[in-house]
Amino acid sequence: PSTSFFPSPSCSRSKSYFYFIALPALFKQELQDTEAEESGTVTLRCELTKPKAPVEWRKGDVTLYPGLKYEMRQQGCAAELVIYDLEVGDS
Repeated sequence: PSTSFFPSPSCSRSKSYFYFIALPALFKQELQDTEAEESGTVTLRCELTKPKAPVEWRKGDVTLYPGLKYEMRQQGCAAELVIYDLEVGDS
């Protein structure tokens, strides 16, 4: 993390402002190819370097959202996408 200090010249007492830049989350373990049967369920899992980092699941350019078809789970550094009622188009 980097820190920046900016004194305030407009008053006699010195003030400091701190700025922290957070490091990005990276993949510790990427998604693995997984086989499943049509109309079945599959769980895709990845592991990140930072716990509870925000994860956005996508299929191509389309963002996936939780509902009847998709379930998103996250615990610590692990993130999972569960896909229900698999269809050929889900691959």
